[in-house]
Amino acid sequence: MQYELNLEKQFSAALKSIARREDLKTYVERTPELYMLLQQAASRYVTGETRQEGVAASRRLAAEGYKISIEYIGENTTDADECEAAAAEMKALIQDLGRAGLPARVSFDLSHIGLSLDKELAYSHLMDVAAYAGTVETEMELFISMEESSKTEEILSVYARAAASYSNIGITLQAHLNRTKQDLEALAASPRRIRIVKGAYQEPEDRAIPRSSALNERYLELVESAIRQGHHVSIATHDEGIVDEGLKSRWLAYGNAEFEMLYGIRPELGSKLKAAGHPVRIYLPYGHEWYLYLCHRIAEYPPNLYRAVIDIVSKRI
Repeated sequence: MQYELNLEKQFSAALKSIARREDLKTYVERTPELYMLLQQAASRYVTGETRQEGVAASRRLAAEGYKISIEYIGENTTDADECEAAAAEMKALIQDLGRAGLPARVSFDLSHIGLSLDKELAYSHLMDVAAYAGTVETEMELFISMEESSKTEEILSVYARAAASYSNIGITLQAHLNRTKQDLEALAASPRRIRIVKGAYQEPEDRAIPRSSALNERYLELVESAIRQGHHVSIATHDEGIVDEGLKSRWLAYGNAEFEMLYGIRPELGSKLKAAGHPVRIYLPYGHEWYLYLCHRIAEYPPNLYRAVIDIVSKRI
């Protein structure tokens, strides 16, 4: 058993490293047959490559009673024109959601709209998108995702400045980072919208702890603290043990918490929670940059590799 656990951890770390190799990503994109095969695997977790597909999936799930979080996938963009195009796509997404009458959360990485080039560029695009979100009649949240720990300080800085002007902007915190307890405490004076995740990025041992019972305990402590501080909290997990603990602790009774789950991951658990009357939000990504997203989904839970192979084979038969 211990050997299998160690092997799973090594596989997860290796896949996270592969996900960051630009040469492999480029090879996949330039090899049509391989691209098509991996795209078939990604289709379980990504609604499609176009905004129209993302909005259609959002409408379907909203009609079933789920709350919606939707992301135009992309990060680490190093071309200013591409950053501007990503911000324009976010505004078009907000417009389409508004026209459909869908209250939603638009999630994104700051490095998709400029952080990899200049913090001020990311801030400028965020403020522009936030201003546009205020022009649609349906309620729109903007939610900043968290990235590698090397970016955490800048992400929190941009968030703090923007949230001072727009109350509908939220921030994601990663439980595996050692600094997160202090980051949450720094937000206590001004309750906002917070999503708490375990963390998908490979980090140095001095900055984070690995997937373990210790991480689960830290996650539970962070959620409890955030709810009691008055934040609107998205409990973003598919860990049924954490979900059960949250239900036992009656976190949802405070009225400021919800469960959030990724599109295509544990849909039966989300359905079960929704059927029991608990608020459940589904995170739906779309776009062409699905390669890194697929790698993270498998790295987080290696048995997803089996499902990826089954999806590829079943669609080829």
